[in-house]
This record gives sequence, structure tokens and C-alpha cells, in this order.
Amino acid sequence: MFRPLALYIGLRYTRAKRRNHFISFISLISMLGIALGVTTLVTVLSVMNGFDGVIKHRVFSMAPQMRISTFDGTLDHWQPLAKKVKAFPGIEAASPYVLGQGLLSNMGTVTPGMITGIDPKTEEQVSKVASKITQGSLNSLQPGKFGIVIGEQLAENLSLQMGDKVTVVTPKATLTPVGVIPRFKRFTVVGIFKAGGGFGFDTHFAYINLKDAQTLFSYAKGTISGLQLKIDNLNNAPRYTQELAAKLTGTYLITNWTEEYGPFFKAIQLEKTMMFIILLLIVAVAAFNLVSSLVMVVTDKQADIAILRTFGATPRTIMGIFIVVGCVVGIVGTLLGLLGGILLATHVTELVNGIQNLTGFQFLSSNVYYVNYLPSKLQWSDVWHVSIWAFLLSILATLYPAWRASKTQPAEALRYE
Repeated sequence: MFRPLALYIGLRYTRAKRRNHFISFISLISMLGIALGVTTLVTVLSVMNGFDGVIKHRVFSMAPQMRISTFDGTLDHWQPLAKKVKAFPGIEAASPYVLGQGLLSNMGTVTPGMITGIDPKTEEQVSKVASKITQGSLNSLQPGKFGIVIGEQLAENLSLQMGDKVTVVTPKATLTPVGVIPRFKRFTVVGIFKAGGGFGFDTHFAYINLKDAQTLFSYAKGTISGLQLKIDNLNNAPRYTQELAAKLTGTYLITNWTEEYGPFFKAIQLEKTMMFIILLLIVAVAAFNLVSSLVMVVTDKQADIAILRTFGATPRTIMGIFIVVGCVVGIVGTLLGLLGGILLATHVTELVNGIQNLTGFQFLSSNVYYVNYLPSKLQWSDVWHVSIWAFLLSILATLYPAWRASKTQPAEALRYE
């Protein structure tokens, strides 16, 4: 079967002979270095993706993706607006809310909290608060019953359990003959949720019924703070915000998650980019080890190169031979690294958990890293990027030795043979 001369001889040079075991060993080290760098790069990027996915799931299970309100924080006659918004492409659901700040007090302990009045039926369409409840139910928030669902850490700080009473004091005050008295109301704990640490949901968030919130914060009947929306794709939130602002008649304040949490996730993306660049340098160092090994191969094959030149091989053919040698090392190293990276990235969570169980030492704490395990999410786009860059670096490392081989002069090489 016909094969190009450069390819045929290049593949022959990749095989070890008795007199060049050391050169083959150097090539093997270069190959393993590329494989180790690629494995590390794929694994680290997968872990970064895992952290990003877990944190996004935790945040958007509680935080709204988009909100529509007015500049004074109140919204009247919201039902027609909700129907119009839900008909907009990309908007999956809308739910009314009343938002206010207050102090939660019990047995002399006072804690500030963000109190949100919700409609339990429609709230399940825009958030996953109901799935985070560990005790009680979101449906227990009945109008007029003045029930409250609070975070697990908040309940612990206030020494509250299911069925206990908690006093909610609002910044709004009531003018009486004896002076100004803060508005307050006693609520019954009907639910406790656990969203996880890191963002203050468990320590400062509480939910009450929408109508109870209207009463607590002195809202007129039918008036709410705004609508919170669920969209089909989080990345489209800025575009949907602009399109809604352009199509809705009236003066509305439309916000999305990027305004509150955008800098945080941009920081994660920046960290991922910097980790990619830094770890790519490891691959580059391993790839450029090919320079030394190929220079040694060129030196070892001086006589062969001279003979090939006398037989009519062009400098381009000689250069192609050693590019083939470098490509074989780069391709094999990259493939081994991809295989190791995929296997490690898909099992790193179980591996770390096993080490933690074996040693009894907790490597990750949710108080610092938001999670108490090592998440991993393999993305094939990262695999392709890593493999392409590793191969390109390998090609780049072969150019100088191949060029040096092509400049070999037959007479000089054969003088002492």
C-alpha cells in the first residue's frame, strides 16, 4: 500500500532501536508530560463547571430570574400585566410578590430578615422554594392565618421550631394618640427550609402569604411589589429585559439576575479562564520537551538524513519526516490525556468522597466553598478546546528540530562516517 515517504520514515523513527533507547525514553517522558497536563486541564475545567452549575442551581432555586416592578416599588392592577408577560416568548411563568424588610424577634433575640409575600400556587412555577422545605409545607401559608416559612439557620438563631410564634416588626410605623408605634405582627412557624449556606437564604429569608404581606406592609388591596418571572434560558435574561422594556406600555422597572449576581458568576468564569491559561502552560512545557528529544533524534539520524538527501529527498521531505515524529508523540500524549481526564472528571466526586470517608477529614466546607463535596461537570466543548491546543503546541514544538534537520548538508554529515 502506498504511503508518503515522510510519513513512512517518520513512523519508523518513532520505534525504539537498541542504540537509541535514551532518545525514546525522552520522547516517552514528553508524551507522558502532555498526557498529564491534558488530564489535569480537563479535570480542573470540569470541576470549575461543576461549581458553577451547583451554585447557579442553589441561587436560582431561591432567587428570582427576572422581576417587573415600578420605580416606587408598588404595582397596581397586575393581573393583565401578568397575562401579557406570560405570552411573551421565552417567559415561562409569572408570580406576584410583596417584598419588605423587617426584624424577627423571639425570646429577646432579634434578627433582620427579608420577608417576601408570595402566592404558594404560582410561586412553585417560578422557584424551587417548595422543594427546599424540610419541615412543613409551602401550602400552609393560608391567607389570614399569618403563617411564616423561615430558613433553617434563622430558626436556629431564634430558637424556633414548628408551631412556635415569632414577632415580625416592620419599618413602617402607626401614629397613635400615645405616639408613633412600629407595626408588628405575630406569625406562626408553619415551615422551615434549607437552601444551603453561602448566600444568606437560610439566615435572612422568610416567606409569608401574599395577602398577609399586604396587610403587614400596609399595601392597598390588589397592590403588590411586582412580578417575578421564570425564563427558558438564564443567559437570555439581559435580552429579554430589553425586549420587555421596549414592548410594554407604561413605566416599569425590569431587572434580572445579572444585576445582582452577575459579577459573582463573571468572577467564576474569569477564574475558569485563568485556570485554563495557567494549566495550558503545563501542557506547553511538556510539549516543548519535544524540542530537546527531537533535536537528539536529528543528531542521531544525521547519517540517515544525508543518505536520504543524496537519494534525492528534498529539504521539505526531511522536514516532514520529523514533523511526523513530533505529531505522533503529541497525538498519543493528547489522546492518553483526554482518556485520563474524562475518566477522572467523571469520577472525581466519588474519588474525593471516598478519600474523605477513609481519612475522616473534610476537604471542603459549605461555609467556605458553598458545597461540602467536589462537584464536576464534563463539557465536551472544553475537551475539544484542550485537545486542539495541546496538538497545536506539539506541532509548534516540532518546527525548529524539523527545520534544523532539513538544513543538514550531506557532505558534512557523511565526512566522518
